[in-house]
Amino acid sequence: MTSTHDSSAPSELDVLVAGGGAAGLAAAVTLARSRRSVTVVDSGRPRNAPAEGVHALLGREGISPADLLAAGRREVAGYGGEVLDGEITAVRRLEDGRFEAVLTGGAVLTARRLLIATGLTDELPDVPGLAEHWGSSAIHCPYCHGWEVRDRSILVLGTSPNSVHQAMLFSQLSADVTFLEETGRGPGLEADQTRMLAARGIPVVTGEVAGVESGVQDGESRLTGMRLAGGELLPAEVVVVATRMLANTAVFEPLGLRTEENPMGRFLTVDAFGRTSVPGVSAAGNASDLSAQVGAAAAAGTMAGAQLNAELVMEGL
Repeated sequence: MTSTHDSSAPSELDVLVAGGGAAGLAAAVTLARSRRSVTVVDSGRPRNAPAEGVHALLGREGISPADLLAAGRREVAGYGGEVLDGEITAVRRLEDGRFEAVLTGGAVLTARRLLIATGLTDELPDVPGLAEHWGSSAIHCPYCHGWEVRDRSILVLGTSPNSVHQAMLFSQLSADVTFLEETGRGPGLEADQTRMLAARGIPVVTGEVAGVESGVQDGESRLTGMRLAGGELLPAEVVVVATRMLANTAVFEPLGLRTEENPMGRFLTVDAFGRTSVPGVSAAGNASDLSAQVGAAAAAGTMAGAQLNAELVMEGL
């Protein structure tokens, strides 16, 4: 386990932050600037690692995910916080209300407050060849990747209640969008959805998917289309899928945290300040907001960090 800060963590922290993405690092900066002892534990596997750049982040448009997180780590360390490489493998609440976390390698940290910013995992449809292109030509968000695939041939795979919504939004970016209503997997189109697609000039094809087709171009594997079970190839440069998004919170379940589910996936229940159903535990970023982009995740982390500091102040700590 390595650290971006040379000093060892105090025996008892004010706040332990689980997850060092935009939300966790923003929270840590806010707390450290308030002279709180804070340690971030991060696995180093951000959700957006496959992406070439971060988008819609004011002032940092196009920055690589790795460079953004490296800058965030430096900012945390610059205010006296600490970032540890590793994962929390177990956590429990002590009788006095503090939290004890066991890290990979066996280290144990104790903190007055816990902030969960562990993000989410995207569950892709079980389509052969799809994962190979995830984050480049197999995408899900028009705001994260839409500009980069503008004017390309786009095939939207109708496996989710959100698929029609995706098709509508991507049709703003390209005139060549096709909706694939997959038999046996997706929810099927309702009459009003069919009319909506037609009104935007989006053709609908029905069939069973066999897999993603690829070809080599300029020495790289490129997506070329979707092969149907009957053998037909639907040419496309980009495939849009709706993943099922699941907050990475399994290790924290023994604390009794409340979760919610919607058509997008499962996430932690929080209030406007990031407070969960368990006193002393907050959450921010994709762990509690499945649709949050980097900017929104960072803003939620800042709010949660400020709220935790205020709680500690009011308790005389």
